[in-house]
Amino acid sequence: MLTELDYLPERLLQVEATELHTVLPGPTLIHLPGRREAPLFVSILLHGNEDTGLKAMQEVLKKYRNQQLPRALSLYVGNVAAARAGLRRLEGQLDYNRVWSFDADTIIAEEHRMMQKVISSMAQRGVFASIDIHNNTGLNPHYACVNRLDDTFLHLATMFSRIVVYFTHPKGVQSEAFAQLCPAVTLECGKPGGVGGVEHAACFVEGALHLSAFPAHPVASQDLELFQSVAVVTVPEATSLSIGDPSTDLCLIETIDHYNFRLLDPGTHLAVVAPSCSNPLHVRNGLGCDMSEHYFENRNGNLLTKRRVMPAMLTRDTRIIRQDCLCYLMERLDHTPDKRSI
Repeated sequence: MLTELDYLPERLLQVEATELHTVLPGPTLIHLPGRREAPLFVSILLHGNEDTGLKAMQEVLKKYRNQQLPRALSLYVGNVAAARAGLRRLEGQLDYNRVWSFDADTIIAEEHRMMQKVISSMAQRGVFASIDIHNNTGLNPHYACVNRLDDTFLHLATMFSRIVVYFTHPKGVQSEAFAQLCPAVTLECGKPGGVGGVEHAACFVEGALHLSAFPAHPVASQDLELFQSVAVVTVPEATSLSIGDPSTDLCLIETIDHYNFRLLDPGTHLAVVAPSCSNPLHVRNGLGCDMSEHYFENRNGNLLTKRRVMPAMLTRDTRIIRQDCLCYLMERLDHTPDKRSI
């Protein structure tokens, strides 16, 4: 159940993510006043093992403990139960970053209703901009993600990083839902505890709090490296998986996450495939079409790239691979203002 507060709970600025349950009863939306009324919305801990957002917001709010915020702030603290266990999500839970929208075939769960309450509350408050702060488990640069190729979205994103990923899948993510209300961005801040992630996110949030408006002109070409996510790669449930254990159906190489944001040539080795495994990966594009044979091939028990690809979010954490995906595949986009249509 969602708790909504108009004050900052005691000890929120001191606790670790694993201790949040001693301060908050569960998912909580906190509204704080500022000099400008239209609030900045920040969501953290949609995945319970990604604590950079909490630490960054603690830094920002400590700085303004004895002074008014430059702009009103609404802070949504998500999966408190999973944070207690240090997990992305608990077994049996829905992913808190896949339940912000749904279609007619969706079985509506409590998580869907909760996120709709958050959206409704922020729509009523005239939200100014939305920031969703995440970590990832592989070696990735800090980068921003957007769901719309709009100048205001790109300006907000490039305040964080010149590397920006445009994506339309998976559906149900927070940034996609808030893109209907305001400029919205997802921040990927590297691994939890990684160098500079907290400071980078805190600096970005403070900068967004000081914004009075977004520039109307396009982002300068030298300030933006724009990519589009074109496919998601998952491992079928029936396929046993490991890092470095050749007895499994799919044995990923030890350094698999070193390939993130690198343009891989055809023939790049990713894994060893057992002779009995005929379907080691599922690759789906935005339309749900199977693109496995377009991107990968099994050559004599070695999983190889079939064409030039650039992956993101490759990880060595097999639990995360099972709960989410192995990686996303990207292509570079021309961001010249008159060429940005897809």
